[in-house]
Amino acid sequence: MTRVNDTPFSVRIAVRTYELDSLGHVNQAVYHSYAEVARTELFRAAGCRMDWLAERKIGPVLLESTITFRRELRADDEVDVSADVKFGAGKTFRMDSTITKVDGSTSAEITCTIGLMDLRERKLVTDPREAFVSAGTDLSVLSGSG
Repeated sequence: MTRVNDTPFSVRIAVRTYELDSLGHVNQAVYHSYAEVARTELFRAAGCRMDWLAERKIGPVLLESTITFRRELRADDEVDVSADVKFGAGKTFRMDSTITKVDGSTSAEITCTIGLMDLRERKLVTDPREAFVSAGTDLSVLSGSG
C-alpha cells in the first residue's frame, strides 16, 4: 500500500457527546486522543507488526506533543484526522496530525516527537526507521518521503 498523490493518511472520527466539556465543545485532551487513533491506524495500514516489536521488547513512546487549536469541535461534528511521519537522522521521529472538519476548515494541528524504546534498557533505539522496516512496515505509507 502506498499513498496517493502524497496525501497524508487520515481516518474519519465522529465527535461523541461524552467528549464535550462544560462549554459544549470537545475537551482539549480529546484532540490528542483523536491523533492517537490516527497514529494507530496509520501503523496498521503500513503493515507494522506491533507483535514483532513487542516480542523484542520495543515500544513506541511519546516524548513531546504540541497542539494548536484553530476551530472548536462540537457534538455531531465529523473530522478527518491525518497522520504523517517525518524521519530524520537520530533516535526520534516526528508525526504531524491535522484535524479537519468535513467542511474543510482546520480544527487543530498536532506535532508529536516519538521514539521507539528498548523496554529492557529503558533507552531509545538508535534507528527507529530500521526497526519499523524490520517489523514489516511500508515506510511509503508512513510518510510521503518514505
